[in-house]
Amino acid sequence: MPAIPAPVATVGLLFASNLFMTFAWYGHLKFKALPLWIAILVSWGIAFFEYVLQVPANRIGYGYFNASQLKTIQEVITLSIFIVFSTLWLGEPIRWNHALGFAVICCGAWLVFQDFG
Repeated sequence: MPAIPAPVATVGLLFASNLFMTFAWYGHLKFKALPLWIAILVSWGIAFFEYVLQVPANRIGYGYFNASQLKTIQEVITLSIFIVFSTLWLGEPIRWNHALGFAVICCGAWLVFQDFG
């Protein structure tokens, strides 16, 4: 069985890790009656799985990508997941200024991957 290419493994693991982290950071907002200490403990428990995926993602990807590129990939994935999460989980609509802001961030991400020598 051929090995998974580093970029595919990196992006896949970062995508999965960000699913966990988004729920760890924002999932509790749907349960405002939950005591804060319980929300914190549950969030820590969820975040553990984010680290289990994120650390190998960065180890696999570093060398193929540089650290700035790895962080940029993570941020674009985070925002992509958050758009869907905030709409489906929290019921918050995406407004035009959110979409435009994300587009500007994506342009910045594109710049990180360019070699202007």
